[in-house]
Amino acid sequence: MPIAPLVTVRIMLGLLLSISTLRFIWLGWIEDHYLQPAFHFSYFGFEWLPRIKGEALYLIHFLMLAASLMVMAGWYYRISTITLFLLFTYTELYDLTYYLNHYYFVSLVCLLLIFVPAHKAFSLDVLRKPDIAQAYIPQWTTLIFKGQIITVYFFAGIAKINYDWLIEALPLRIWLPPNEHLSLIGPLFTWTYAPWLFSWLGMLFDLSIPLWLVWKPTRTWAYLMVILFHGLTGVLFQIGVFPLVMMGATLVFFSNEWHIRWQRVCRDILAPLMFFNNVSETSFRKHQDKASWIISFFIIVYFSFQLLFPLRCVLYPGNMFWTEEGYRFGWRVMLMEKAGTATFFVKDTCNGKEGVVLNSEFLNDHQEKQMAMQPDMILQYAHFLAQEYEKRGLCDPEVRAEVWITLNGKSGKLLFDPTLVLNHLQDSWKPKTWLNTYAAS
Repeated sequence: MPIAPLVTVRIMLGLLLSISTLRFIWLGWIEDHYLQPAFHFSYFGFEWLPRIKGEALYLIHFLMLAASLMVMAGWYYRISTITLFLLFTYTELYDLTYYLNHYYFVSLVCLLLIFVPAHKAFSLDVLRKPDIAQAYIPQWTTLIFKGQIITVYFFAGIAKINYDWLIEALPLRIWLPPNEHLSLIGPLFTWTYAPWLFSWLGMLFDLSIPLWLVWKPTRTWAYLMVILFHGLTGVLFQIGVFPLVMMGATLVFFSNEWHIRWQRVCRDILAPLMFFNNVSETSFRKHQDKASWIISFFIIVYFSFQLLFPLRCVLYPGNMFWTEEGYRFGWRVMLMEKAGTATFFVKDTCNGKEGVVLNSEFLNDHQEKQMAMQPDMILQYAHFLAQEYEKRGLCDPEVRAEVWITLNGKSGKLLFDPTLVLNHLQDSWKPKTWLNTYAAS
């Protein structure tokens, strides 16, 4: 198949990541997210990750900006894609409280780009080495991106098939009314049945949009719906560049001819950056046949993980929104309104004295908000406090917490027994049996 769709993926990802990185630097989030807090939460299994501090963090983001621009231009492509994947994933893993599905999605797309020849047309690499130009590519190189996007929408749609979302219209009953001030669409949010309408349409959109994008007769209309859906969620929920990322990524579903046409326009403007040299299809196929079993193996392994890992939640008992076990990396997007308050107590076991922790001494507002409703973060923070106060002279400190959670507007409940000594517990893949059972009221 023609290489043009793969070129579009490369250009769109590089462009959007360069915009995102510039925005991150401009808004001062390096200082707010990474430098100001005294403690950072780790992803399970990545506790070993070193936390770079100071000016080196600015250097990482400027290198990430440079790498994203190099990917967009197809300049030293392999080096730039590997660099972009490592740096972006490092910043994503830096602090668990900033986890978002779209960061995970971008990391995966960056990873996939490393293994495809997206630089062999319309690139500075072709300008440097015209002999690498390639007109055709194996079909799997674009199918993996389509498969990744379909996986995101599929699990997002399946996750919405639950009682709260479809029958109670929660959390949209909570989220929509405060947006009545928006021009044009604001008055719609005051309509009694608007939350149910948007809940059902959201579920149906996620489950069906891949089919409409794949089918040529409906593709243009489906893409307009992608723009409308993600544009609306971007306005309502302020989720950064994720709507733009999905708008850019779904372009891969358009026909080869569509991609060739827009790149031909760019070629006429930016000539001679684009080269579609004649490549021997016979020699190309022979090369692919030698490696096809290796490629097939890794594609099967990759997508088996993508399909199975989000399903790990079924192995855990109880309400997933309450325990959050198996919640992350499952493409569950904007499904609940959850908030918590967490008061921590540290006790000196030698003299029996106990005091209340001032969380703002160690965490910023965002970290405290996220920690107060997620059990694994609460456990991490308790271990940090025990170590910190032991350094300050307390004898074998014990940490407990009183944590109240409200889920989808229901009355607040204790997440676990406040007398529990948290720093005596260890996190693992096993169910957190120390959590109270959630009962909807």
